[in-house]
Amino acid sequence: MVEAAPVRIAVIGDYQPDHETHPVTTAALGHAATALDVRVDAAWLDTDAVSVEGLAGCDGLWIAPGSPYRSMENALQAIAFARTKDLPLLGTCAGFQHIVLEYARNVLGHGGAQHAEYAPDADDLFVTPLSCSLAGQSFEVRFSDASRARRAYHGPSATERYYCNFGLNPARASELEAAGLAVTGRDQDGEARIVEVRAHRFFVGTLFVPQV
Repeated sequence: MVEAAPVRIAVIGDYQPDHETHPVTTAALGHAATALDVRVDAAWLDTDAVSVEGLAGCDGLWIAPGSPYRSMENALQAIAFARTKDLPLLGTCAGFQHIVLEYARNVLGHGGAQHAEYAPDADDLFVTPLSCSLAGQSFEVRFSDASRARRAYHGPSATERYYCNFGLNPARASELEAAGLAVTGRDQDGEARIVEVRAHRFFVGTLFVPQV
């Protein structure tokens, strides 16, 4: 009997062993492999070392927490590669934020779209400071009907932990949704906490960190 090839996952982020979310990201892939009875070959790729050629053999991408990235442009390039090639992608925390930015630039056509952590004075901000920092806190997230998140959690809501100070600019949410990046998870105040492209095989971003 021929053993199935491992599932190859590239974790895009600048690995820091003392960053709480990074070791648990690696561990979460191991837990998922055990639960699904598959082999997973996971490798972290520093953002300044990412190339499209290096992603070509991957079965999926995980855009990890930990912004600002050393190379925002390379992280966005990886997200665009997954989106346009129908490659499964999960972005958590900073991954959510950079999914928003990539979509704004390459789907909406806002070439100058920016993230306030990198360019706080930019004119076209799609990622802005949260009204109140969520770092170190846990809150309920409510899932939209028929969303991938709801199916994954087998229920309408969950309580999850955050590590972020930035999120989707509420003033730009309607533009993104009209172009196909749906907000499918919200907090108790209605703020966006999950986005996904429903037309894609699997393209989901969570502002929280489910792997913790």
